[in-house]
Amino acid sequence: MKRDFYSKDIILVLAASFFYMASPMLVTPLITGFTESLGASAAVMGFVGGLMNLCSLFCRPVAGNLADRISKYRLSFIGAALMSAACVGYILAPGEAVVVLARIVNGIGFACCSVCMSTWMSNMLPKEKIGSGMGLYGTMNALGMAAAPAIGVSVYQRFGYRTAFCIALVFSLAILLVISFITDKGEPQEQHTAETDGKSHLELVDVRVLPIAVIIMLFAIPYCATQSFLVTYASVRKLPVTVSLFFPVYAVVLIILRLSLCSLFDKLPFWRFLLAGCICELTAILLLAVMENNVMMLLASAFLAGGYGIMSSVCQARAMLLAGREKRGLASSTYYIGMDLGMTLGPMAGGALYGGLDIRWFYPVLTVTMPLAGVVYLTVLRDKRRR
Repeated sequence: MKRDFYSKDIILVLAASFFYMASPMLVTPLITGFTESLGASAAVMGFVGGLMNLCSLFCRPVAGNLADRISKYRLSFIGAALMSAACVGYILAPGEAVVVLARIVNGIGFACCSVCMSTWMSNMLPKEKIGSGMGLYGTMNALGMAAAPAIGVSVYQRFGYRTAFCIALVFSLAILLVISFITDKGEPQEQHTAETDGKSHLELVDVRVLPIAVIIMLFAIPYCATQSFLVTYASVRKLPVTVSLFFPVYAVVLIILRLSLCSLFDKLPFWRFLLAGCICELTAILLLAVMENNVMMLLASAFLAGGYGIMSSVCQARAMLLAGREKRGLASSTYYIGMDLGMTLGPMAGGALYGGLDIRWFYPVLTVTMPLAGVVYLTVLRDKRRR
């Protein structure tokens, strides 16, 4: 069991998952400024910034179906090739129109890789190791999300935007290289039952996973609102805090938590993680609401890692277990739809709260997401709490 869990194929998928996350995350903090440097308006800058996730949202159902019907290697190769093409587009872009097109291509490629990699990984794992295995998978994603923006900003400050995008291209090309060495190509599972023979049509979501998607969406909304508005929030309230420390500390705490709790992902029931996650995220939101110094801000970042950070791995593993082995691609895409909605609604909710209410109400209003997550569990998943 231990040999299977740390097999060459699993290690290579983990490495590829780091690169597929690192490539777009390196571009994300730079793309709006780059678009402005090409003469784009503020409206176009904002549109370009959110376009990749918007494209991913609409492409995921198709990617999820494809992940169950063609080999995971083939779909990952297509996704990585599209991400590489998008990076070339950024590097050579003469104007904003090419950047918009490249963002669309990047979104399609990212949707293919994100759905396929998680499905590929889960199918390599024994059923009793899916929780801990997907926890490690999430840790590699977290490393990519933490390291890539820092690399991108550093390279941009020294050499410019286009050189930074060259690093993103290297990450995308690394996916193609790494997956070529994977022995298990992730061929689709063949089933010939009365149930599956009558359902060969395109399915947009896995209904069994929808409650999990809604729960992770509710956890993502406060995180993404914080990601978009923390700098503005601290500035408007004139808080003596170093906002640049928030997300690096979040990433470090998250990696420590995921590695230390890895074995528990397969032992404890979902509702225990949900309860702990709700308490942690609620604590983080309240700390941000009353924040007055760096200590309170960094405590909030640590509790947010215990909330959204841990629940993203737990919910992903739960989605894989709820779906049969032959439907994990669709389950993965359904989970990521919830994630994408949270990433979209978080900044939108933050903008509405920032523009419509006193800034002191920004975080207190966001606390409503955690009780709602509990309601979803109690009304839909309660009968499965012992599983």
